[in-house]
Parts: sequence; structure tokens; C-alpha cells
Amino acid sequence: MLVDGMTYMHEHTTIDLSEVKNDEDCQLDVFAETVKEYKKLYSKGVRNVVDVTNSGMGRNIPYVQKVAEESGINIVYATGFYQDKFYPIQVFRETREELAARMVREINTGIKGTNVKAEIIGEIGTSHNKWTETERKVFDAVVLAHKETGKPITTHTSLGTLGHEQVAFFKENGVDLNRVIIGHVDLTGDADYIIHMIKEGAYVEFDTIGKENYMPDQVRADILKKIQELGYIDHVFLSMDITRKSHLEYQGGLGYSYLLDQFIPLLEQSGLTDESIDKLLIKNPITFMKG
Repeated sequence: MLVDGMTYMHEHTTIDLSEVKNDEDCQLDVFAETVKEYKKLYSKGVRNVVDVTNSGMGRNIPYVQKVAEESGINIVYATGFYQDKFYPIQVFRETREELAARMVREINTGIKGTNVKAEIIGEIGTSHNKWTETERKVFDAVVLAHKETGKPITTHTSLGTLGHEQVAFFKENGVDLNRVIIGHVDLTGDADYIIHMIKEGAYVEFDTIGKENYMPDQVRADILKKIQELGYIDHVFLSMDITRKSHLEYQGGLGYSYLLDQFIPLLEQSGLTDESIDKLLIKNPITFMKG
């Protein structure tokens, strides 16, 4: 569960996608540098990081526990399976019921033989403009695990695509959309597309803050201003989705604190109120995780 303070809702303390991406930079395993940046977040008032690294993404529970211990940050752990090209072999071999049972075990008993329990299901993804058969099986399994445990769900959309389809899927399967986060929606750059999902009842995540090679931050800020004007800011979260060594400060990257140091001032300049910013960083995550 979350403690009082600011929350980053979609991060990776350590992650390894390097085999599939054929890029060593995608193995984020620099312990001392991560602790240093998490301590910096703590000094700025961040108290929680929701770590959405799951099976097949290089999840390392003892490593993350040590980062939490040394930095003081409360880390929330996840269960689930990411996206087709990153799935471990059992995802292709097992039934949706068997996959659901794996997630339920990680929620009720512990992850990978530890006593650390998952508090959120995700990040579960669809491919770019495509929902593969195995991804659909994973989503089916997630519905089963969610209904058994009541744990919230957080998703990955590839460059923001298939967000509406994900919302429709959960709705059709009887999942309360107030328990669902649709991820990476800021990459659409499309206010109306995003607002549709909020109107349906889902939460949305602007979680690639600072990745201006995909979308300028000013576009993100302008869309958030529009969401505020329509009265929907209660259903939005912020995060950075740091996944590479080169994203960290020691390699000249933006670092985790960029969200607070650069993006929040941009939101203020763009007309977001203190009340809205408080909701984005503090109130909304606590409300959502409490259920």
C-alpha cells in the first residue's frame, strides 16, 4: 500500500529488456546510481514508487528491496506478463487459468519464493496497433486474477495505440474501470482520445514525461490543462517510465527527478492549479490504490 507523500505510478527500479531489444542500455542494473536518484526523489517528497516490472522483464525482488531499504522509498510490486515479444515461455504453454493462478499466488503468497506480495497487476500490454492471440490470453487471465483478488490493473499501450480497445475489453468482461489504469496515453498526443477513456471510467497515465523524442512535454501539459478544464484531473497519474541506463543522470539522462524539477513548473506555467498538481502526485494514487 501507499504511504503519505508523492507517488510515481509507473516505474522500473531495475529492468532487463536487452536480449529482445539487442541493446545493453536496456539492462537497467546500476544499483548505486538508482539508490542515489531514489534518495533525491525522497528529499523532494516522493514516498512511493509503483514498480511495474513483472515476469519476463528481468524482475529482481532482492535488488528492489535493497533499493527501497537504502533510499527510504516505499516500493509497490507488480505481477503479470508484459507484452508478446517479452513473454517467458510459460505464457505460451499455459492456459489462462494457469496464468491467473500464477498471478494470484504472487499476490497472496509471494513473488519468486520471497515473502514480497504484489499489490498491482501489470504492466500488461498490447503490441503496436495489434492485439496478439497470446496477449489476449494474458488479458483474460488478468481478469480472472483481478476478480479473485480485487487488485488493480495497470496496462501498457504501445505508443498509445489500442487504448480504447483495452477499455472496451475490461468493460465487456465486467471489470470496474475505476480499478484500471491505461498506460502511456500521453504518447497519443490526442486529448479527445484520452478524455474518451476517462469518461468511460478508466484512469489514464501520462507516464513518459520527458521523452520528447516521442512527444513534446508542452503537448502533454496542454492536454492536462484541457482535462483539468473538463473536471477529469481526478483520473490521471504521472510518471517517467525510466527503463535505460542512459535515462539516468550519471549518463546525462533526465533522471527520475525531471518530473518534479522541470515538468511540474511547465504545468504551472500552462495553467494547472496547485490543487490539480496535488491530485496528480498525491491524492489520485492513494484513492486508486485504496480501491
